[in-house]
Amino acid sequence: MAYTDFIAAIDLGSSHMVGMVGAKGPSGALSIIAYEVENSETCIRRGCVYNIKDAAGKIVRLIRKLENKLGGSRIGKVYIGVGGQSLRTISHAVSRVIGDGTVTEEILQEVDKECRQYHPDMLDVLEVAPPAYFLDNQPEAHPVGMGCSRIDARYKLIVGRPSLRHAVTTNMTEQIKLDVAGTIVSPLALADLILTEQEKDKGCALVDFGAGVTSVTIYKDGSLAGLYVIPLGSQLITRDLMSLGIPEKEAERVKRTYGNAIWEKDNEQQVVSVDLADGQHAGEVKLSDINMVVEARSREIIENIYARLEDAGVVKTPGYSVVIAGNGAALKNMREALSERFRMDVRYASVRKDLIADGEMIANNPEYTTAVALLLKGRENCAAYVPETEKKREEPVSKPIQTAPETVAADFITEEEKKETTEQRSDGTSESDKKSDRGSDKGSSKTNKNTSNKKPEEEGPSLFGKWFSKKIDDMSIKINEALKEEK
Repeated sequence: MAYTDFIAAIDLGSSHMVGMVGAKGPSGALSIIAYEVENSETCIRRGCVYNIKDAAGKIVRLIRKLENKLGGSRIGKVYIGVGGQSLRTISHAVSRVIGDGTVTEEILQEVDKECRQYHPDMLDVLEVAPPAYFLDNQPEAHPVGMGCSRIDARYKLIVGRPSLRHAVTTNMTEQIKLDVAGTIVSPLALADLILTEQEKDKGCALVDFGAGVTSVTIYKDGSLAGLYVIPLGSQLITRDLMSLGIPEKEAERVKRTYGNAIWEKDNEQQVVSVDLADGQHAGEVKLSDINMVVEARSREIIENIYARLEDAGVVKTPGYSVVIAGNGAALKNMREALSERFRMDVRYASVRKDLIADGEMIANNPEYTTAVALLLKGRENCAAYVPETEKKREEPVSKPIQTAPETVAADFITEEEKKETTEQRSDGTSESDKKSDRGSDKGSSKTNKNTSNKKPEEEGPSLFGKWFSKKIDDMSIKINEALKEEK
């Protein structure tokens, strides 16, 4: 089956990049068509592309794998998620003096236009979050129609270093020979996929534990209060475990299997069997040593998250909650460690059911959740190949059985025509030699031209050729008349 309308997106993660294709139904619910994964450790660090050529090669492979699942359709453009440690929010306010007037839709549009024309030095504005409005210094969620003397629109601009977008638009487009439909800020897209409007109004923070970075997206009173990216991720825990003499792949396995964000002293005497670098010998490591390393790095990440919540002024907000996502959130007792430090309700992330079609369980897999969020933000049709509509099949017309020229001549030539043809042949061959002569007409044509007094351009078809063409035309007329009579 060929798809003619779909959205394609790529999530550039520090440990792996995910390519995904999906389509939205009439209600806006997303159905996932295909997804693929490529390792990205050699080209992406802390959420940023540092080896453009290598990353482009992996993206091309992702695109080819996805196209193999699209039934003949081709991907013409793709959305790319951006993140990385340079991502953050800055505040920007736009004011209007109205006098004793009323706030209109036109005033809000003018304020928004002025905000989007603002370009901070040495930074690229990737996205503008919806503002919080204040009428005469009083917050108002829906200002249209309200009377006031002054309106303030307080924006949060999501910014990053200029090379962040340039790396995935201009440079990446040149490498992969594919248009970029748009860049999407991954943490914001993920928050819209997971957090409900009620949670944003009440106050909620989404913490995404990635491999290279940990992003913190904070909402208060329904508006974005801050977006922070901490350059610490779960890969650091893996590397810390390597200091115990454990190879990298084995350290990752040990972290997932035995790692604990809270050191349990009851297990101090327990040992864990691990594979050594050569893969042929096993060693033993104390579980207490493993947990001491894992807890120390986990506590560092948690303290950095807490500092960001303090900066946003939500630490002591009553009823404030935290939602955790990403593969790093699966670490044993991570939720309990966060709850103990923040004194807040902490829950695991789950996608909003109203945004995903029934049965799409893959959307709740932490490895693919961000890619799903990017698809939901996409608006343009990314299909390049649109198959033609099926044409109405015409009833086949019976065709006469074609026979070899010799057989046709033998069946339809009359005795008088045979005699006339024999008399006019210049080579004097007998009737028994006609068959062989006909087969050698092509081969002898060059010799005949050389011996003839006519110029080549004056020569026409041979007498036998004229006769044969006339017979074929007569046969076609008779067959067509017979078909008409049958109908």
